[in-house]
Amino acid sequence: MATLVRWEPFREIAALQNEMGRFMNGLLEGNGRTNEAWVPALDVWETEDELVYALDLPGIPEDKISVELDDGALTISAERERAQEEAQDRFYRYERRYGTFSRTVGVPQGVTESDVAAESENGVLEVHVKKPKQPKPKRIQVGAAAGATIEGKSEKK
Repeated sequence: MATLVRWEPFREIAALQNEMGRFMNGLLEGNGRTNEAWVPALDVWETEDELVYALDLPGIPEDKISVELDDGALTISAERERAQEEAQDRFYRYERRYGTFSRTVGVPQGVTESDVAAESENGVLEVHVKKPKQPKPKRIQVGAAAGATIEGKSEKK
């Protein structure tokens, strides 16, 4: 028996983007995880009126977060600083990523700066992008109701 699974294109695009990023990092920087760039995971969902992009950015103050819209692309960048703690007789292990990151995602054509709003709460950045209004098809009357006339000659042979 076959199981039907709803196709979610944004989830598949995000998964493909993550896999390609890992692949390219492995090729360009070697296979060591120490060289891997820090890029937070991105969730994308759609409501009736907007697209919402959410990133986990714990420990990053709002003044270190930048959201820019340029030519149909939304770029989110931020910087997490590494806290330096030193002790003479203790070993510290750093596993959390730090440094700067930049992530660019496409937005629908026709989105302007006034259509984008960002808010950060409890370490989660949400960027809300209003969907642009799509032009509706116009109905064109055909025939006598439209007052149209067709001129020409018909010749019989």
